[in-house]
This record gives sequence, C-alpha cells and structure tokens, in this order.
Amino acid sequence: MASTVSDVIAALDAAYPRDLAESWDAVGLVCGDPADGVERVLVCVDPVTATVDEALEWGAQLVVAHHPLLLRGVHGVGTDTAKGRLVHRLVRAHAALFCAHTNADSAVPGVSDALAERIGVRVLRPLAPHAEGPGLTGIGRIGELPEAVPFAEFVRRVGAALPATRPGVLGAGDPDRLVRTVAVSGGAGDSYLAEATAAGVDVYVTADLRHHPAGEHLERGGPALVGLTHWASEWPWCEQAAEVIRQVGDIEVRVSTRCTDPWTLRAGQP
Repeated sequence: MASTVSDVIAALDAAYPRDLAESWDAVGLVCGDPADGVERVLVCVDPVTATVDEALEWGAQLVVAHHPLLLRGVHGVGTDTAKGRLVHRLVRAHAALFCAHTNADSAVPGVSDALAERIGVRVLRPLAPHAEGPGLTGIGRIGELPEAVPFAEFVRRVGAALPATRPGVLGAGDPDRLVRTVAVSGGAGDSYLAEATAAGVDVYVTADLRHHPAGEHLERGGPALVGLTHWASEWPWCEQAAEVIRQVGDIEVRVSTRCTDPWTLRAGQP
C-alpha cells in the first residue's frame, strides 16, 4: 500500500515528540489531509515562497518544514496575506505542510545534534536540559573536538562545513586561542549565553547573535563566539529529518538547498 501523509507524520512524531515543544510553539500539520497518499516529500527550514515553489514544481505531496508557518495567532488565511497565499497554493495543489520546531530542537537526535555533527563536534550532553526529557533531551548541545585547534582555524572549519550565505560566518575571540570544548545551539541562541558560560566551554556556536548581548557576554569573560545565520545553523537538520521519512516506505525525499536567509546582498560583493 502507498504511504500516506499520516504515515509520515507518525514517523516524525516518533522522532520529534510534540510534548517536547515549547508551550508557545505551533507544531504539527498546518494544512492537508492525513489520509492523502504521498510519494514525494520536500524537507526545508522555512515554509516560504521559494520552498513552496520548489515543492510544487517537483510535484511533492508534503512539505516538512522546521519553522512554523502560522506561529502567532491568526484569524484568517485569505490570499490577501503572504502566508494565506501559501496555504491556498498548497491546498489547491493537494499538498500538505507539516512543521517540527522546538520539539525537533529538544529531541535526540535533533537540530543541534545535526549541527554538531556537521562541524565535527562529538556531543556529550545538552546545553539546556529539558525538564521532563531523558538523557540528551533539551536545547543545544555541549561537546568536544577531536583535538584542540586555534580559534581562527575552528571558525574556518565551521564556514567550510555549512552552506554558504551572504553574511557568512563570524568569530569573536582571540584568533590564536586553542579551543576544544564547544557548545552549539541551532537557531537564535543568545538567550543561552549564560548556560554556555556556566558550562565552561571554549567556544559557543549559534545564530542571530545580537550586538549588546554578545558584547556584554565577551566583556564578562564568556567563551568565544561563532555567529551563523539562522538558516545555515538549522539546515543540517533537514537531512536528519529526511532520513526519518525515508524509513516510512517507498517515498522520494528531497532536501531543499534553496537558501531562505533574508540577506541577499553584502557590501563589497557582487
């Protein structure tokens, strides 16, 4: 029998339990019929025009995204709104949309495990353990490199390991300082600067670092920082989720490589 949207949802719920999601989050099926058959699934970070275009051009029956489309309360999905237009396009094409957000952040393996693996960090424990979850469950990961390397070399390795973006990868710290212990958090992670400092790591890798929190963190003697774009930090999770879906059955799964960071230009670059 052909696999259904419901079959894929069951696999994703097993891998990323919804009870791990933060109370403010909006995860699960956004639109679509769980009983519909599915032969092609597109996995992406952001459910936006570029990824919906890709999914529908390819003929996908399901889009699995990390970020929710309708995170804040809405009172309608008319086509006079950007998000409403996406919902209507998906429904008209008989394509479903499913989102796994902070539940995928806290799950094991989850978003930060994928990021850590990509940049060569062996995971040891969570950065911010989940109150009710076992083992490594929680936001972020703490781990170590196979051997200590100068901070500047580590920043270069991170840049080479992740997909290219216009803003690129930034480092804040002594270029010559040897680093080995690493904290990572996919997505916006400056709310966990204190946890990274308390963990005593040499360097913290995350996205969307803001000027004042980052500067104050460094002034207090916190670990060196590696700043990523939000999309690049979470993109490694897409292949992890794709592998979960491939176990469901005879389903073709594509990981979108379309960069959905909002930044498209940089001074001094074409």
